[in-house]
Amino acid sequence: MSIYQPPAHTGLDLVHADDHIVVVIKPAGLLAVPGRGEDKADCLLSRVQLEYPDAMTVHRLDMDTSGLVIFGRGPLMQRDLSVAFMDRQVDKRYVAVVGGEIAADGEVNLPLIVDWPNRPLHHVNFETGKPSHTRFWRVAFDAASNSSRVDLEPVTGRTHQLRIHMQAIGHPMLGDTLYGGPEWSPRAPRLLLHARLLSLQHPVSGAAMTFDAPAPF
Repeated sequence: MSIYQPPAHTGLDLVHADDHIVVVIKPAGLLAVPGRGEDKADCLLSRVQLEYPDAMTVHRLDMDTSGLVIFGRGPLMQRDLSVAFMDRQVDKRYVAVVGGEIAADGEVNLPLIVDWPNRPLHHVNFETGKPSHTRFWRVAFDAASNSSRVDLEPVTGRTHQLRIHMQAIGHPMLGDTLYGGPEWSPRAPRLLLHARLLSLQHPVSGAAMTFDAPAPF
């Protein structure tokens, strides 16, 4: 098992803050919430709470994924934002670099479930898996590296959904140590997956808000 070595805390990458919500960019390699054991207490939530003690978790990103995360300030805002995510009232877009050429836009509908003997891996399972839906759009193909940049929309929000769905159609993400395999895992120093856009209505004012954070790769 690898040792947890989060990036140094040099200050929040703050995108937006008001009396009700906080939006920050999570760096790759940092847990979104505390893991098991004192050695995994350092996480995005704990760092945000140093400056916004009432911040509460609404959604998460995988440790290896970077990008936009929103927090509700206080239990009422946490509840309202959580309902918005569950009711699919939040538009989420990711960008990734995957192996091979993505020839066209498309979508993936493959049911996912935890692979209990091989946790934390998840896998496609048509008998016990939960319905999982991803849309993707081709952005660019780089022939020199035989890799494609794609935009991704997780219509559902299963664990590792984007990573598994792209692997399942033959396009693992570069730098993915769980699903990239020996060909694509070593091709990048980190998982090339970034949550670049969140679009939603403000839970109090109702104003339309869009946060966009370009990928660092």
